[in-house]
Amino acid sequence: MLAPEDLSLNVVERESENLAREKQTMGILMKIILVLLVGSLGSWSWWTWATEPYSPTGNSEKITITSGTTAAQLAEELQQRHLIRSAWAFRYLAHSKQDDFKMYVGDYLLAPLMSPDEMIKILLKGSLSSAGNRVTIPEGFSTEQIITLLVQKGIGSKADFTKVITEDEFPYQFLKGAPKGIHRLEGYLFPNTYNLDKNASPHAVIDMLLQQFAKELTPEVQKQLDTMKLTVPQWATLASLVEKEAAKESDRPLIASVVMNRLKINKPLQIDATIQFLLGTPKPKLYNKDLQISSPYNTYLHPGLPPGPIANPGHASLQAALHPAQTDFIYYVAKKDGYHVFAKTYAEHLNNIKLYQ
Repeated sequence: MLAPEDLSLNVVERESENLAREKQTMGILMKIILVLLVGSLGSWSWWTWATEPYSPTGNSEKITITSGTTAAQLAEELQQRHLIRSAWAFRYLAHSKQDDFKMYVGDYLLAPLMSPDEMIKILLKGSLSSAGNRVTIPEGFSTEQIITLLVQKGIGSKADFTKVITEDEFPYQFLKGAPKGIHRLEGYLFPNTYNLDKNASPHAVIDMLLQQFAKELTPEVQKQLDTMKLTVPQWATLASLVEKEAAKESDRPLIASVVMNRLKINKPLQIDATIQFLLGTPKPKLYNKDLQISSPYNTYLHPGLPPGPIANPGHASLQAALHPAQTDFIYYVAKKDGYHVFAKTYAEHLNNIKLYQ
């Protein structure tokens, strides 16, 4: 039998052991809670990162969905093309939007500056061909004319497009040093037929036009520009002059030849289209006072090319500027049928004016 003092000792020891065990248990629980909190915070941080746009800038890219494409396959492609950060997060968002995430076959315009949520909304609306507008931008249209056309087609507003054109950044080398203002992208908004989603942002639409121009700048074209000692802006400017002056296909290389010949001898180009450009609103007829307007775009007063393109040239004019006809022509005059007649001397030119105008 234990003495009373021994019993008291055992009770104290047991209480001490229980207290130690409770402290140990409490410590373990605190560690578990801490781990869960850290894990939750880490998961939340990762999810926030994964559902943000891949990049604040970047080109729009055409994504083609074919029959049988799954959400998982699409997510992997978007991640590989650096349009989204996480394929898993994209799949989860897609299925949370719609239990049976249905993708419509067709082409879509997606950009790294879009969030996964924005991309999914576009995908759920249907492809460009089914939900978009077929818009043809004519060759030789100015920036203002393109904006007006797009707004008429129900795509964006004039204010939004003006802001994009004058302020937004685009990752194209040929835009370096472009003049500020509404004509900053003049010459590079490539004329073509586009399928445009009515819900596409003005930035994405303008970027699509710029991308199309960039496709014209092939290695072969760059090699020819190097041979001619022309920069891309000079090429676009030269092509815009050809575009505005030539009404007939066969005249393009000949007009390009006249422009190049005048540049070689430092003779003012004297192109009426540059006067119409600086006037803003074209006149049916130019007068001598119009030719005296002080502006670097006035090719009657200043030799050389104007500071930048005066319109957005198409493929044919861009090619004519690259491959002008080999002639000695210095002058040309328009005939009533739209074709031009060319001359080597001023006397011949005056005679052509008398004959055809």
